[in-house]
Amino acid sequence: MMNAIDYAQQASEIFVLSDSFIRIKELIDDEDSTIDDIADVIILDPALSGTILKLANSSFFNYPGKIDTISKALLVLGITEVYNLVISFFTSRAFKELNVDPDYLDDFWCKSVDCALIVKYIGVQLRIPNAERLFIIGLLHNLGELVIQQSSPEKATVANKFTATELPWDKQKQSLGFTYGECSAELLKQWQLPYSIIEPIRNQDNNDFAYSTDETKLLYLAKRIMLSQFDCSMHPIELILTEDAMQQLPINEDMLQGAVNFCDFERLSVLSIINPGSAMIF
Repeated sequence: MMNAIDYAQQASEIFVLSDSFIRIKELIDDEDSTIDDIADVIILDPALSGTILKLANSSFFNYPGKIDTISKALLVLGITEVYNLVISFFTSRAFKELNVDPDYLDDFWCKSVDCALIVKYIGVQLRIPNAERLFIIGLLHNLGELVIQQSSPEKATVANKFTATELPWDKQKQSLGFTYGECSAELLKQWQLPYSIIEPIRNQDNNDFAYSTDETKLLYLAKRIMLSQFDCSMHPIELILTEDAMQQLPINEDMLQGAVNFCDFERLSVLSIINPGSAMIF
């Protein structure tokens, strides 16, 4: 029986991040590289450049002026934020040819974007350090589902069928021997993404908060808030979000409602850039 690492290794040969991504990552990791060095590589890919500029000028960032060059985007938003946009772009592109019903993929990205918006909104409200990476953690948190859907669609079908008394990650563990989150982390490890992104995704279903980082706790909560609006809308809320989980961070009902409202306001603009097909749902 294949484990999460086996599936991720197989997927990393199918869903390949482009040479452009690898070169951008190398430059960002190189302390001697400049903003212009990074911008010069990004502008070689017109689709990537266009996506970054569209997102940089969207209400999501709410920058008061016009960002009309990649160099300015790097200066204004910061290298980490632009790198997150690069990861978003190439991840969406890598899974574009997945052999599934287009409606399924659109629904997947809609839920992923909602999780990303929720985790970033709450992180900003709580003034979590380095909150710019929270969006990408939320966006990539469930890529393992696409990995299983590609390699073993019949197993994904079983794992995705749960009752209103079953939690999705418990059903995944029961059906596959691991969760989608664990498989997501293994794929991101194959892609050599930063540990600070991988670990919250790996531990998103861990109920033991003793050693959890704030990012892990935020993803744990954001994912469940998102699911309460989608696949788990029939579940009792106390089953998805336990009192213990809610006490891990200083979050109140107003903040939760604010996160849902933020999703409703920003979802369409982000989806229209990251995965235009999903935006047609709304």
